[in-house]
Amino acid sequence: MSLIKTTLVMTIVALLAFALKSGLYTVSEVEQVIITQFGKPVGEPVVNAGLNIKIPFIQESNVIDKRVLEWDGDPSDMPTKDKLYISVDLYARWRIVDPLQYFLRLRDERSAQSRLDDILGSETRNAVAKHELIEIIRTTKDREPSQAEILSSSDSDLNVGLLVPIKKGRKLVEEEIFLEAANKVKVFGIELLDIRFKRINYNESVRPKIYERMVSERRQIAERFLSEGNGEAARIRGDRVRELDKIQSEAYQQVEKIRGLADAKAAEIYADAYNQSKSSEDFYTFTRTMESYKYIIDKDSTVVLSTNSDLFKYLNGIYPKENN
Repeated sequence: MSLIKTTLVMTIVALLAFALKSGLYTVSEVEQVIITQFGKPVGEPVVNAGLNIKIPFIQESNVIDKRVLEWDGDPSDMPTKDKLYISVDLYARWRIVDPLQYFLRLRDERSAQSRLDDILGSETRNAVAKHELIEIIRTTKDREPSQAEILSSSDSDLNVGLLVPIKKGRKLVEEEIFLEAANKVKVFGIELLDIRFKRINYNESVRPKIYERMVSERRQIAERFLSEGNGEAARIRGDRVRELDKIQSEAYQQVEKIRGLADAKAAEIYADAYNQSKSSEDFYTFTRTMESYKYIIDKDSTVVLSTNSDLFKYLNGIYPKENN
């Protein structure tokens, strides 16, 4: 009999302990709890940390995170306004600010992530479709458009190397997505804290064509620089030849001037030397005449001279008279 009583008491104690355990629950600093009765929320959400009581076996505690949560979407292909298909990888940060609304509409974090996929993906696609690629790639609109001087000359028909002016920039595009998405997720009790582009790349199908176009543009720039370089080299060579001709001409002029002055000085010296006496004048006349013979008489020359010629007077008597 005592064994039955002991068993009954132990059973009652176990049931009371189980009921007590089922009726108590704790809330940590990073959690908030929704109490449901037969699947429907009852009372206000419990947002303060501590030990709390609920009706055992009838009510259940549903834990909801209070921390900042991460949403990291999968890369998605979408077209820009200028018809370029790009792959956009986006991430966001969010938290639950209205746990009751969140529980009624989404129940758990998995459903919330799925709904964020739909909303953020849709808003990103809409924003990208309204802007050109440069607006999404560039961070701000403060930088002034620029182009290399050699490519921006008036006779250039190249548009490569030119930075297209932008109106907004990636930062404002991100703000547009944030504002639109934040309004839509608010009805789920979610506060969107931040959203950013993690990676933007060309679509795999168009990437080879983009690279080919980039290579072609670089080649055009290289050819333009090469052409300009050849033209500059030709100009330098022309200037060098012109400068050399000028130097040679001036040098030749100077040489002739010096030579003329030297000849005049030499003639003056000769004149002073041979005009000192009648003998020196005759000697000068003789030597100059002798020098002229080398140029006007050779072994094949035949000279016809009169007997009273100035040249003959030195030839006359050049051979000794034979004794008869």
